[in-house]
Amino acid sequence: MSAKYYTHFVTEQPPLPAVVGVDEACEWSGVVELLHPLGQGANPRELRTLLARSFDVPSDDIRILHWARLH
Repeated sequence: MSAKYYTHFVTEQPPLPAVVGVDEACEWSGVVELLHPLGQGANPRELRTLLARSFDVPSDDIRILHWARLH
């Protein structure tokens, strides 16, 4: 069963080639869908990994500010 999450996060460097000419952190928010729900008290590492793959940046460059499951 998939699960949707609202996420608010920053990337330490801009994703390429989406943001050309920007050399600073970028702030993002939106909904991501995981194949299965995160466990209670889960570390958002899976969200970071998915976002990093989608934005083509290292997962260490993603800092999640807020996340919540959507119902």
